[in-house]
Amino acid sequence: MKKTDILCIGTALVDSIIKGFDEKPVSASGFRAKSGSLNVGGEAVNEAATAVKLGMKTGIMCFLGEDPAGAMILNTLRDLGIDTSCVIREKEHPTPVTTMFVNDDGTRKSITNQAHRYNFHPERYTDCFRETSAIILGSLFRAPFDDPQIIRSVLEKAREEDVLIFADTKLPNFHPLSLGDIRDSLPLIDYITPNEDEAAYYTQKEKPEEMAEVFLSYGVKNVIIKLGSKGCYFRNADTAIRLPACSIEAVDATGAGDSFVAGFASERLRGSSDEEALKFGNACGAVCTTAVGATTALKGRSQVLELL
Repeated sequence: MKKTDILCIGTALVDSIIKGFDEKPVSASGFRAKSGSLNVGGEAVNEAATAVKLGMKTGIMCFLGEDPAGAMILNTLRDLGIDTSCVIREKEHPTPVTTMFVNDDGTRKSITNQAHRYNFHPERYTDCFRETSAIILGSLFRAPFDDPQIIRSVLEKAREEDVLIFADTKLPNFHPLSLGDIRDSLPLIDYITPNEDEAAYYTQKEKPEEMAEVFLSYGVKNVIIKLGSKGCYFRNADTAIRLPACSIEAVDATGAGDSFVAGFASERLRGSSDEEALKFGNACGAVCTTAVGATTALKGRSQVLELL
């Protein structure tokens, strides 16, 4: 019996979410917004929170500074029942904090800073892979996965331990990589899950079908293009599936893609087919958008099944 079903690897941070920002100043240096809140976030946290709420034994590997933001995240993870034995904490680097401006339709813009650049070297802690059935790389192409050698080391070790590998992607913010830069690592990935903008950036294609073909040509086994309000597109060597999004009123899209990935991975580990897991992931992403904050709305698996 392994300690966890899923180990989520990537960034943990605090989101300062400003909703309904009014660009018209009320004084020389003062502005108004409908609301402001602090929320624990980052792709690894979002995915882990989703997975554990869906009933999966879940762990996280991330970096936290020894500061109030780090303590806030660690307490939240433990309260959720997420295994934190693979969390790395150091005094030298602060925990990342992101400021997010959320529009009324749920779309958003974010501001990162130098703290997001710190790479905590997950390849040094791959012994954790012996105790899990699957890993989710929350941010392929961003720290800590913006170094080809680190990516290769992590994926090779996961493959040695017969761990299922899910790789979500992000657009680069400090250290750009191309698919060609990690061509030796891509065949080790079982499922890659870029959103439409990310897939267009890395493949230089406009249609999901064309984007997926590029990823497949690099040896990725299964490709999922997240299309937001248009649903998702799945492709592997034998099958193509396009699913519409769930009909729901979005409040905040923060973390919806992370919820999709965690939901999909959870259902695959439960033995569901790719199509069944895609439908479930779609519903997880939809539920996530119904409240402000990446991990606020989703309460449990029954909630997702009810939406379906």
